[in-house]
Amino acid sequence: MMKKIYLAGFDVFAEDAVDRGNRMKELCSKYGYEGLYPLDNECSSAQEIFNANTEMIRSCDIIAANVSSFRGKEPDSGTAFETGFAYALGKKIYCYLSDCRTLREKYGTKDSNGYSYEDFDLPVNLMISIPSVIVCGDLEDCIKKIREDDLK
Repeated sequence: MMKKIYLAGFDVFAEDAVDRGNRMKELCSKYGYEGLYPLDNECSSAQEIFNANTEMIRSCDIIAANVSSFRGKEPDSGTAFETGFAYALGKKIYCYLSDCRTLREKYGTKDSNGYSYEDFDLPVNLMISIPSVIVCGDLEDCIKKIREDDLK
């Protein structure tokens, strides 16, 4: 049976979100996986979207999350929730991002308000980095890593 990958990330907010999702699912198929994209659900209310997306995460085997910076210096908050939810369910988590420098390499030791950045040599917050396989690159790089790990 084909493994299912939940495709988390801020791509759902793009003007071409549906087309992006279709391309992302095609990429999953290319490597032998079924991609589950949040916009596959036809929902109109926030509650319906939440219920449908958490059900998709429950039904998947793996989550591939785009944790590149979104609307600032952090990953999308919905994506962060989805990775945590997947972790709580015991799902395998892969996170990909285009800039894998450490937080301190990217932003220095403190932000403009004086709050420090973590100093653990990780590219995103430790609560995302530690339970995940971090992949530097794009979704295809991430799926290649998933495939590589599956073949071990």
